[in-house]
Amino acid sequence: MDAHIQVRNMNAFYGKQRALKDVNIEIPKKQITVIMGPSGCGKSTLLKTLNRFLELTDGTKLSGEVYLDGQNIYERDVEVTEVRKKIGLLAQRPSPLPMSIYDNVAYGMHIHHMKKDRKEYKAAVRHYLEIAGLWEEVERRLHDPATSLSIGQQQRLCLARGLAVEPEIILGDEPTSQLDPISSQNIEKRLMNLKEQYTIVVVTHTLRQAKRLADYVIYMYLGEVIEAGQAKEVFNNPQHERTRAYLEGQF
Repeated sequence: MDAHIQVRNMNAFYGKQRALKDVNIEIPKKQITVIMGPSGCGKSTLLKTLNRFLELTDGTKLSGEVYLDGQNIYERDVEVTEVRKKIGLLAQRPSPLPMSIYDNVAYGMHIHHMKKDRKEYKAAVRHYLEIAGLWEEVERRLHDPATSLSIGQQQRLCLARGLAVEPEIILGDEPTSQLDPISSQNIEKRLMNLKEQYTIVVVTHTLRQAKRLADYVIYMYLGEVIEAGQAKEVFNNPQHERTRAYLEGQF
């Protein structure tokens, strides 16, 4: 496997509650990896260790290592802002910034001084809105508040905003759980197209979605990784009894 991310001996605690137990995984480059498992098994916790978002939650304690392109992102001299620029997060619920549609996409580029002039910014905003499948719907209302969009449109706007800072990796924490079926299908389509350029890791509580999206699968149960492997192998020939029970809908 050409691994983009390697997790070594990762443990996570919320207070005294242990949420991750000695997790060791590799995530392949330019594929969609799906983290699946029953509710409360540590899926989102694991996802948020990958870009150091978990440490923003009060009362959390972490031990272990996460390697991005061979560098441990938890080393003391690592710049956290750069880590989060490289590894974007698409959350469960859309979180547009309290500004216009245009400014939402341009915001990160401005912060990182990524373009030279207004013309370059305008071209980049259009480019990322097109990638997110939103341009034709908003091209005449770019200066409207982002909150005027539907929830499905807001999620695609958040995707465009995340892509605009040129990450290497896209994380999705149940990114369609708040959306209607058509909007969910739209996000899934964008993710499938994007895997040619980005490494994508998605948490889902829906087995059907996992089967639609996954090239690689990580199955978790009670904070542990039970099984990991190529999606076809895991879905068609699971090696662990707990994985088999989950796939058969026993829990």
